[in-house]
Amino acid sequence: MNRIEALSPVHVLSPPLPAGLRRGLVTTARAARWRPGLATGCRHAEVFAPAGEASGAGLALALARDALQADEDDQRPWLWVQDKAALRLSGRPYRPGLPPHLRHRLIHVAAMTPEDALFALEEGLRCRDLAFVIGEIAGNPRALDFTASRRLSLAAEKHGTALWLVRLDARTNLGSARMRWRAAAAPSPPPRWNPQAPGRASWSAELFRAHTFQPGYWTLRDDGNALAATTAPDHGDLVRGPGARSLAAG
Repeated sequence: MNRIEALSPVHVLSPPLPAGLRRGLVTTARAARWRPGLATGCRHAEVFAPAGEASGAGLALALARDALQADEDDQRPWLWVQDKAALRLSGRPYRPGLPPHLRHRLIHVAAMTPEDALFALEEGLRCRDLAFVIGEIAGNPRALDFTASRRLSLAAEKHGTALWLVRLDARTNLGSARMRWRAAAAPSPPPRWNPQAPGRASWSAELFRAHTFQPGYWTLRDDGNALAATTAPDHGDLVRGPGARSLAAG
């Protein structure tokens, strides 16, 4: 048997993969699947949602609270910024509908233009006295380009304040957010005791971009104690985050 015949066919016929491709395959193989309660380390996320049904703001607030569950003693205020178009489409935050422990801590900013909203968001991210920041901007304004998105990411990473930016009726253009979601309202499960009562807040959510997680689809809802996720339509598995706090926006 000559030397070539003694080698495995894989070694003879398959050239070595480029280093970049090998790293990509390893990263993909190790990518985790997101679930409620999992620490993501993400400081800048975007939620694309239709205007008029509050699914974007509701999901953003639920994700923000889910990320803060590890620190239940955090009583810092939080910031909610809307530009004029977002305010017209979705309305102002309704304080009585917010989770009780967040109502008195809300700082709301109504900005006239997307430029003003982006300025307020960036200034908020520079403030470590805020627990988190939520922003709502309608459409695809010229001011919210990749450079502006990158500025928000850098500010969030540098100062440690997390941002959930809701994009109302917007196209998924270039952005630097480490996690990007599509959200829409989902049917609520029937109430256990009173069939005439409103059900739990529920969202259809698609994670279509994430640096460290696999893309996926979930039906997310407030189960009364924590954020819950049905991981796939054909699986009845319900994944709950730790803790005992409701994550609905009201």
